[in-house]
Amino acid sequence: MDPYELLGVDRDADDATIKKAYRKLAREYHPDVNPDPVAQERFKEVSHAYEILSDPQKRAAYDRGGDPFAGGFGAGAGFSFTDIMDAFFGGQGGAAAGRGPRPRVRRGQDALIRLDIDLAEAAFGVTRELKVDTAVTCETCHGDGAAPGTKPVTCETCGGAGEVAHVQRSFLGEIRTLRPCAACRGFGTIIPEPCRECSGDGRVRTRRTLTVKIPAGVDNGTRVQLAGQGEVGPGGGPAGDLYVEIQVARHQVFTRQGNDLHCTVTVPMTAAALGTVLTLPTLEADLASETSSPDLVTSFELEVKPGTQSGTDQTIRAYGVPGLRGGRGDLVVTIIVETPTALDPAQEELLNQLASLRGEQHPTGQLRAASRGMFGRLRDAFNGH
Repeated sequence: MDPYELLGVDRDADDATIKKAYRKLAREYHPDVNPDPVAQERFKEVSHAYEILSDPQKRAAYDRGGDPFAGGFGAGAGFSFTDIMDAFFGGQGGAAAGRGPRPRVRRGQDALIRLDIDLAEAAFGVTRELKVDTAVTCETCHGDGAAPGTKPVTCETCGGAGEVAHVQRSFLGEIRTLRPCAACRGFGTIIPEPCRECSGDGRVRTRRTLTVKIPAGVDNGTRVQLAGQGEVGPGGGPAGDLYVEIQVARHQVFTRQGNDLHCTVTVPMTAAALGTVLTLPTLEADLASETSSPDLVTSFELEVKPGTQSGTDQTIRAYGVPGLRGGRGDLVVTIIVETPTALDPAQEELLNQLASLRGEQHPTGQLRAASRGMFGRLRDAFNGH
């Protein structure tokens, strides 16, 4: 595309005018200001144009019809190695041998939005309504970009080919190459009266509501694809896809590791010593207020055996997160034994009596080697220890 046209400046514009035009467009299309994928692509084009026109040598090379980014021989003469290759391998056949006009109708870009859900919703699935801002086909022109009652016309400059031939002289003779037509921007047609609603783009931005079903078992960062729900393409082209990226909020009780759930329960010292049975809520209890399904298991019983030590893990099978491909993880409960810190005289007397009966008034303690992790045990096994 013609860099002068991209920046909206005349061919004799000075450096200050070019810089001012670039800064105005950069503020409008910069990704930090405008997250629209179309705007990001436009920002790249504007930056590329400024790179050419802000450099005197590149600008001069472009004005002569050469490649401003070409190096080596030929660059100063207004042609590049690419020009020479085009001339020998297909560039001399006129418009018929070139790439031809580029289509106005193109597929739209994919879009990405993030959805915050709870751990229970991620585990068991949920249906949500989303409001998304995307490009849709312009209803006024039905996507062709022309005002009602008009239509695109063939470009007179390139005759509809979308390309024009450039002839340059070199020590090899005349170099004839094909370049996109600056008048029609390579489309081969010109819209004399653009649609006022979409400014000739064939699409407009609007907010719409979508219903998305999140399957059971998704995890943080999982992307759900909605085919054909992304950005409509230029010229009313087919829409891209919409990806919904899942963000799972932290739960107050349960943490997830793969498809397993982990939690901690605290029991008194007496319960750990004598044993007890606890009734604890499941993750499904979070959904009790939203559904009355008879299959919903909202609690489970945890048997704390007599003599249970602090830090003991108990695994409850198939009480974890359902897998995306079937099956279900486990629930791992870590038992923490709570030692009383404030005793009244009667309680202290009872504990003294217990210590006396067990011969523990003056314990000596037992020193043990620190437990090694899995890799440490493997290393010792290889070393023969």
